Amino acid sequence: MGRVVWIRTISWEDSEGDLRAAYDWQASRLGAPAEFTMLGSLYPPIVEERLRLYRAVEGCPSALTAEERLLAAFVTSLLNGTTHCASGLRHRLLDEGWTLAALEAVAADPANVRTSDPRLDTIAAHAALLTTQPHAVTAPDLDALRACGLGDLELLDLNNVVAYYNYINRVANGLGLTSPLTPHDARHALPADART
Repeated sequence: MGRVVWIRTISWEDSEGDLRAAYDWQASRLGAPAEFTMLGSLYPPIVEERLRLYRAVEGCPSALTAEERLLAAFVTSLLNGTTHCASGLRHRLLDEGWTLAALEAVAADPANVRTSDPRLDTIAAHAALLTTQPHAVTAPDLDALRACGLGDLELLDLNNVVAYYNYINRVANGLGLTSPLTPHDARHALPADART
């Protein structure tokens, strides 16, 4: 794979110590450390903490469905113009039964998602608001989500998913990571188990 990011990174082969351990943790499931993971390699403590945060965000035991969480992340990544993250989310939404036409409709206007499911539309609208106008979010915005059946844990989960993707989108965009993810990488980037 050609390196196109704008800063130097440490390869898996050249890694050692805590960095090697974090790389190996992700590679145990993915087969190699992800390009995004390698973006933190000049500061090894961030690599493991990002992987831990990824596991924590993905592991919230709320009643949000995988489809709802993925759509919120997809809308966030599209609005941020983050090709790398959006490509992986696209693969995962296809796994959830989305069609290419439906994904293209979201990509054409991520701030105004319209599906046949009002709950999905409300979740997508909230992701768009929190991504583009975080200062404008108010308590009534959460009431709209509550009216669709989201409880406080689901609200926390949705907020964390959108906030997490805004963070990683900015890391990827700010350091030049634009390469699309393969379906394998999209499905297996999450480390398999917690580390102590």
